[in-house]
Amino acid sequence: MDISVAANRARVAEHAYCIRRNALRMGEVQGQGYIAQALDIADVLAVAYFNSMRYRPEDPDWEGRDRFLLSNGHYAIALYAALIEAGIIPQEELETYGSDDSRLPMSGMASYTPGMEMSGGSLGQGLTIAVGRALGLKRKGSDAFVYTLFSDGELDEGAIWEGLMSAAHHKLDNMIAIVDVNNQQADGPSSQVMAFEPLTEKMQAFGWFTQRIDGNDLDAVIAAFDTARNHPLPQPRMIIADTLMGCGVPFLEAREKNHFIRVDAHEWQLALEALEAGRNQA
Repeated sequence: MDISVAANRARVAEHAYCIRRNALRMGEVQGQGYIAQALDIADVLAVAYFNSMRYRPEDPDWEGRDRFLLSNGHYAIALYAALIEAGIIPQEELETYGSDDSRLPMSGMASYTPGMEMSGGSLGQGLTIAVGRALGLKRKGSDAFVYTLFSDGELDEGAIWEGLMSAAHHKLDNMIAIVDVNNQQADGPSSQVMAFEPLTEKMQAFGWFTQRIDGNDLDAVIAAFDTARNHPLPQPRMIIADTLMGCGVPFLEAREKNHFIRVDAHEWQLALEALEAGRNQA
C-alpha cells in the first residue's frame, strides 16, 4: 500500500474510532439509545466527513458545502458524534445529549443543530428531500454534492422508490446515497418485515450507479466513496453498505435485539474499554 494511502487510511480509522467513542459517551448520558446503529455506521461517517465531503467547520451554512442529509433521524447520535469530531459542534456539548434545551435532541432536528441539514423523525423522507436539494444546486450552477443516508427499514416506504426514480430521471450526478443494511428495525429483521433483495439489481434497474460493500471495511468504504464521486456518467450514485450492529464492541455485536439499547451503568465503561482494545489491535 502506498505510504500516503496508508497514512490517509490510518487518519480516517482514528476518526472512526473517535466517532464511536463520542457516541458511546453520549449514550452513557441517557443510559440508552440507538447506540448499535451509531457503531455500525461510524466507518461510513468517518469516510464521508474526513475523506470525501467539502465543508467549513467554522461556517456550517457555507453555500459551497457538500450537504449530508440524515434520513433516519434516530441515527442522530451517530451524526452528532461525527459533527463533534469534525469541529462543527463543540466537544463540551456532548454531555448535554438528549437533555432539555440541548442542541442535540435524541432525534435529529435541523432547527436546533449546526450541521444537521434536515429533520428526520419521520422515516422515508430523506431521499426525496435530497433529490430536491441536488436539483436545486444543479439549477444554481453549484458543484456541491448532496449525500444522504437512509436505513434498510426505510425501503418499506414508497417515497424512497419515488425518490430513486426522480433522481435518475433528473440525472442527478451530484447525489450520493448510502443505504445502511444492518437487517434490523423496530419490528424485527428488515428483510423479514419487507423483503428487499436483490437490492443491487433493483437500484441499477432504477438507473443508479450502484456499489455494494462491507460498510465496516474501511478500505472498501473509502474506495466506494471515491468511485461514486468520480463516476463519469450523468446518473445518481448509490452505496449499499452491509454493516454489523454494535460494530467495535463485541458484547453489543452479540446482542440479539439491539435496535434500541439499554445499557447497564457498569457496561458503558466496558464498552469503551472494548472499543479501545480493538483500536490497539488495528
